[in-house]
Amino acid sequence: MKKSILDGRDALRAEILKTAEVAGYLWQNGWAERNGGNITVNITHLVDDEIRQLPAMSDVKSIGVTLPQLNGCYFYCKGTGKRMRDLARWPMQNGSIIRILDDCASYVIIADEVVMPTSELPSHLSVHARLIETGSPYKATVHTHPIELVAMSHNRAFLGKDVLTRILWSMIPETKAFCPLGLGIVPYTLPGSNELAEATLKELEEYDVVMWEKHGVFAKGLDAMDAFDQIDVLSKSAKIYIAARQMGFEPEGMSDEQMAEMTRAFNLPR
Repeated sequence: MKKSILDGRDALRAEILKTAEVAGYLWQNGWAERNGGNITVNITHLVDDEIRQLPAMSDVKSIGVTLPQLNGCYFYCKGTGKRMRDLARWPMQNGSIIRILDDCASYVIIADEVVMPTSELPSHLSVHARLIETGSPYKATVHTHPIELVAMSHNRAFLGKDVLTRILWSMIPETKAFCPLGLGIVPYTLPGSNELAEATLKELEEYDVVMWEKHGVFAKGLDAMDAFDQIDVLSKSAKIYIAARQMGFEPEGMSDEQMAEMTRAFNLPR
């Protein structure tokens, strides 16, 4: 059997398997049709000297942007064209580990196979660079297509600043507790474009989860599971809202006073 970079590296294996578990949840929830969605994880802190000496398996690839903060960093990335349901079962055949080179504008694949990273790699790496620059402990980014949240983004009345945040927070106390920064909104922008990346970076200065209008969400977290959990609680609130509307009424939601009580009781930032 072919040797894997994960062999004998328990912490690195655990991180990759946790990411694979999240990929399975995205598929099971119906949020990852075909090859939809992306995950990238900064694994630099789990890389040993032996890994640093591994030769490249690929040609040098351009990132498309120069990111000085990422010099010498390592990332696990879902492969372009790969399916989340396959990554969940075979993470090292449907994703790869890349090394950022000294020019901070290119990378090589070092393990386990030459699986090209997501086409949205520049956007993901730009977010990771900002996280490092600001001293954030967050090491994972997740992009996925939650059905009910995307549906709500088709209502222009919900797209004003914090309008959707207020609705979702008010549906169930846990949403405000576990996604305390709410949901940022990026108006529809061409997927994979520099404009989308720049707009997302701006919103992530204030929020941990950003809604791409009519497209999906982008979340950052301590790890892939942390990012998933925030999306999951927002999705639950969207389901509650839509279920109430399907029963023929506008849900009352928690009052401002009740949410202010939550903020005080759980020492939340907003």
